[in-house]
Amino acid sequence: MAQASAPQEDAAQPTWLTRGVGSIGAASFFSDAGHEMATSVLPTFLATTMHGGPGVLGAIEGTSNALIGLSKLAGGPLANDPERRGRIASGGYLVTAVATSAIGLTTAVWQVGALRSLAWMSRGLRSPSRDTLLMSLVPREAYGRASGVERAGDNAGAIVGPLLAAVLVGVVGVRHTILLALVPGVFAALAITVAVREARRGLAPVQARRALSFNLRELRAAGLVRVLAPVALFEVGNMATTLLILRATDLLHSGGRSLAAATSVAIVLYAAHNGAATVAALGGGHLSDRRGPRVVFAAGCASYVAAYAVFAWDQTAWPVLLAAFVLAGVGIGLAETAESTVVALMLPDRLRGNGFGVLGLVQSMGALAASLVVGFLWTVASPTLAFGYAAAWMMAAVVVTVLVVRPTTPAAAEASA
Repeated sequence: MAQASAPQEDAAQPTWLTRGVGSIGAASFFSDAGHEMATSVLPTFLATTMHGGPGVLGAIEGTSNALIGLSKLAGGPLANDPERRGRIASGGYLVTAVATSAIGLTTAVWQVGALRSLAWMSRGLRSPSRDTLLMSLVPREAYGRASGVERAGDNAGAIVGPLLAAVLVGVVGVRHTILLALVPGVFAALAITVAVREARRGLAPVQARRALSFNLRELRAAGLVRVLAPVALFEVGNMATTLLILRATDLLHSGGRSLAAATSVAIVLYAAHNGAATVAALGGGHLSDRRGPRVVFAAGCASYVAAYAVFAWDQTAWPVLLAAFVLAGVGIGLAETAESTVVALMLPDRLRGNGFGVLGLVQSMGALAASLVVGFLWTVASPTLAFGYAAAWMMAAVVVTVLVVRPTTPAAAEASA
């Protein structure tokens, strides 16, 4: 990852943590809590209510994950227009909430798949607009901290959502738990409107509508390919966290511990993962502004190398597995914050939406490839080989990040914004 300059904030500049920035963090928190409520019970819903097996779940999740990447790419040009990005962000949060909760009304597997795909497409489409909107609310030297707030909100929601689902399932059942995911989703849609209003107050009275374009040639000229090279290596090793949970469950299901008990412990460890990611995102944002995102990204990759080394090791002590989950949480919290920050720093506002869209596509496609290959290696060989494979990609990302030559003017295009 190329290094971008990170000048220090001085007393003459406005504070960066405004109501708008806080509202975007809140929107990420509520939205993630809502769809994690539904996601955590979706396997049970498909198996017990829809009588669908692992193949059905895999097909639905694989399709949805592919669509979210393509939708992020498509959302890039839409995010470039200051007037349009607010509507895309607000509408995306609302559609995600409604489509996710509507799964609780379904009576057939194809309906679940269609609604899940719609929800994930809305998540992808809104993402570049949200990120571009966020960067329009803060001074350049606070991009890292603003990204950290958004990522921390997202990871905190991933803690609260499954815990809420665990409580609600015992009280109202699986179907109604999915329906209740609408509530935090609506809060997310309301929260993002605060940021949209704050951004609109900063717009000039007359704004020319910007033409829709992927601007790939300009992105390449700005150096985005070089920046995304280590990101691509990272994402190809960034497997789904469900595989980490499965590995922990398999290892913990020993020594007289029941499968139910092993699953419960693994879920608690996953909550610790998300807690570590929340703290790391906030800390990584501050460090990105002080030292630059390159250092933060390399630290995130290195943390994953250590985590995967533990997961590759056949042992059953939960404290050791807890350490692995925390390391992985720190890795994702640092890396994702750095990825967003470096794209924001190197591109002017007129290209920033495109940059976030391409970043989202790389993230989604890389993570999908990582999960497929790791799952295959796990099945045909061993989990040790599978996690070793993923760790190798993370190590490659560290090496490339260190070796990438820093541009002399990392945001030269800013002057043309």
